[in-house]
Amino acid sequence: MADVMGRLAELAGVSDGPGLTRLFLSPSHRRAADLVAGWMQAAGLAARIDAIGNVVGWNGVKGPRLMLGSHIDTVRDAGWFDGNYGVLAAIEAVERAGELPFGVEVIAFGDEEGVRFPATLSGSRAAAGVFDHAALVGRDADGVSMGEALLAFGGDPNLVAAEARDPAQVLGYVELHIEQGPVLEAEGLAAGVVTAINGASRYAVSVAGQAGHAGTVPMAMRHDALTAAAEMVLAVEAVACERVDVVATVGALSVKPGAPNAIPGAVEFSIDLRAPVDADRLEAASAIRAGLDRIAVSRRVDYELMQTHDAPATSCAPWLQARLMAAVEARTGRAFSLPSGAGHDAMAMAALCPVGMVFLRCRGGVSHTPEEFLAAADAEIGVAILVDFLRGFSRA
Repeated sequence: MADVMGRLAELAGVSDGPGLTRLFLSPSHRRAADLVAGWMQAAGLAARIDAIGNVVGWNGVKGPRLMLGSHIDTVRDAGWFDGNYGVLAAIEAVERAGELPFGVEVIAFGDEEGVRFPATLSGSRAAAGVFDHAALVGRDADGVSMGEALLAFGGDPNLVAAEARDPAQVLGYVELHIEQGPVLEAEGLAAGVVTAINGASRYAVSVAGQAGHAGTVPMAMRHDALTAAAEMVLAVEAVACERVDVVATVGALSVKPGAPNAIPGAVEFSIDLRAPVDADRLEAASAIRAGLDRIAVSRRVDYELMQTHDAPATSCAPWLQARLMAAVEARTGRAFSLPSGAGHDAMAMAALCPVGMVFLRCRGGVSHTPEEFLAAADAEIGVAILVDFLRGFSRA
């Protein structure tokens, strides 16, 4: 059987730099796809690279298939485990599970991160039959369109639609992934079952005050955009802290004129709001808007709030959760569930079939950096969970 950690190390060496950087349809993506296809074949799977750049392996059993997988693209200067572990664990689990009476398809999606082009989840959207073909004209920072890059990669933009799976022929989709957060580590657990992938709303906020001289405008007469924005940022945080499973982040802020001796006249900042239940997210958004209204009046500034992104929550199928929970409990001694704050390919696959996810503990909850770390023992537990799930699935 394969050494999953050894393969992760080998795959981490396939990069265009800096560090581990493997963007969708890049030269390193092609090399990684060929490498993964070879590992699929070594595990007894018939492997191909599809029209959108996904690597697909099939165990040869005809009829409806269970799909397993994750992604092999990365952010810039990434860690080894995000996405890559889920693909390699699935290949290994299928080989260890032995002969199964149902079809299994392992898929390594090529574009989960959405770093290179102004689109994301391209591979899983194509498999799910919800790919937006307008994305093919989107261009990267060098002016190369996705369609052009796909042709150079060896794919075929004209055949992407044909990659859509027939829902009647898909039993479900299951994905192993590092948690990318600190919950499992805090619980002292190697693994947990995902209940839902958070819905997300993003907003751009513009605060307009009045710029002025830092020494000549009395405090009571100021219309300081930054002090208003600062209070707004704290109000966003307070809304999330008052609610269960709601998270809110202000991750970007710019100040104008940005001089040490000038009262800020304009501030722009972002809001990222997420929750596993859409009603909770929408209620929190309403509370945030009410808070911004109140602060703008009290601080004598104007503001505009524009929504820039909205994605509904994705619930994992209860029956898949139950089967995965049994496998997790058998291997860790405790059944534990948690929502996913990050997006995953399972979000797109939910348009096709029931989805389930298992999270593996990662040290410090750190991800999207070279410090990302999954212990070898936990990686092995993840494979064992998936093997148990596959064998149990065959008896259901």
